[in-house]
Amino acid sequence: MKPLKEKVSITLDENIVERIKELAEDDDRSFSQYINMILKEYISKMDKTTEK
Repeated sequence: MKPLKEKVSITLDENIVERIKELAEDDDRSFSQYINMILKEYISKMDKTTEK
């Protein structure tokens, strides 16, 4: 069973959108998949930082 997903709407700076699109394409991922991956990595890093 696929994990539950929720649609959200956010506003990003144009230069951020363009860079994420480039990175996503280089990694053969969709824009959404790439943002999700980045956020998961950031949250994991933050969780590890707060555990200390």
